[in-house]
Amino acid sequence: MIRRDLTLELLRAAAQAPAVTLTGPRQSGKTTLCRAFFPDHPYRTLEAPDDRAFATEDPRAFLRQFPGGAVIDEVQRVPGLLSYLQGIIDADPAHGRWILTGSQNLALLESVSQSLAGRTEVLYLLPLAWDEVRRFGQHPGTMEEAMFSGGYPRIFDRGLDPSRWLRSYVATYIERDVRNVANVGNLALFQRFVELCAGRTGQLLNYSSLAGDCGISQPTAKAWLSILEATFIVFRLPAFHASLRKRLVKMPKLYFHDTGLACWLLGIRDPGQLRSHPLRGPVFETWVVSEIVKHRLNRGETRGLSFYRDRNGAEADLVIEGSDGLVLVEAKAAATPTSSLFRGAERVRRHFADAGNPEVPLPEVAVVYGGDELQERRQGRLVPWQHVGTVSFG
Repeated sequence: MIRRDLTLELLRAAAQAPAVTLTGPRQSGKTTLCRAFFPDHPYRTLEAPDDRAFATEDPRAFLRQFPGGAVIDEVQRVPGLLSYLQGIIDADPAHGRWILTGSQNLALLESVSQSLAGRTEVLYLLPLAWDEVRRFGQHPGTMEEAMFSGGYPRIFDRGLDPSRWLRSYVATYIERDVRNVANVGNLALFQRFVELCAGRTGQLLNYSSLAGDCGISQPTAKAWLSILEATFIVFRLPAFHASLRKRLVKMPKLYFHDTGLACWLLGIRDPGQLRSHPLRGPVFETWVVSEIVKHRLNRGETRGLSFYRDRNGAEADLVIEGSDGLVLVEAKAAATPTSSLFRGAERVRRHFADAGNPEVPLPEVAVVYGGDELQERRQGRLVPWQHVGTVSFG
């Protein structure tokens, strides 16, 4: 097992709260991480029919098995269990006794907020960040290979072909997780919807267009997108809002958490296809944004990211709100370091300067690009794709 960047946050949380709730997509490494760092805790998974039946039918007896606490996997499968766990924690609030995991964010966090508010810390474990991928002996050597492979640990731990593994992952996700989360009648149409979302990664989320292309209603499109968010397939990046005397776009942007999965859904079966694919730019942007999201979540930071776009077309892929001010981040797949890579961010920066709002400081600029050379320029930083983590906090 390679070292996961969330480890320090996980151990810190266990030292400060009676329970830790670890959520994230299936196969992101939650169980492996928890069992590695809490080896003395008994382990149960509510995916197992017998354990799920026991926890459902007699939750008190189920929890009495673990007087010192336990690691309980996929706890959202028996949401009522958390009400009984609340009483146990209140009777003995010793820190770090209960480690809970789940892969359905909406159901899990609803149960946690109702029953364990103030008793648990919530952490997120997404697929591997690039710095984690590089800890494997065999890892992608090019930007295209990194985007194509994504970050699901099993691909690297077992040296698997990404396309083959992701094909199985999608089939399992559609057949099992979607059925568990919602009553989706037409699974084939739902898979078509997921594929259409992949074609829109890194773009403004237009429900009308998405629903029309899929042949479904807008309410259905919104409901299905909520399923994809709840199971950590996609996320929405909000638009930046500030008093800049500009008409800013309010529509969010859509991103996949894992570019390997997005590539598979787009029909990309070889990393070489990404060199000339029409969605090369949006896929690279997705990789950069998702990497920054992972780096921040691995350090317990869940907020402070947005994008900038106004009605005149000025745009920055990412706005990071840091302790020292704002940073505009642009993702450019080009490998050659040129001043033109700063053009979009410079235009946005001028808008901040023109606004003259003392409450909104003039932002710094970082461009993550497809080359290998780190450069400090007058306009800002040029950051090689391999070092994307260095801009995660500005």
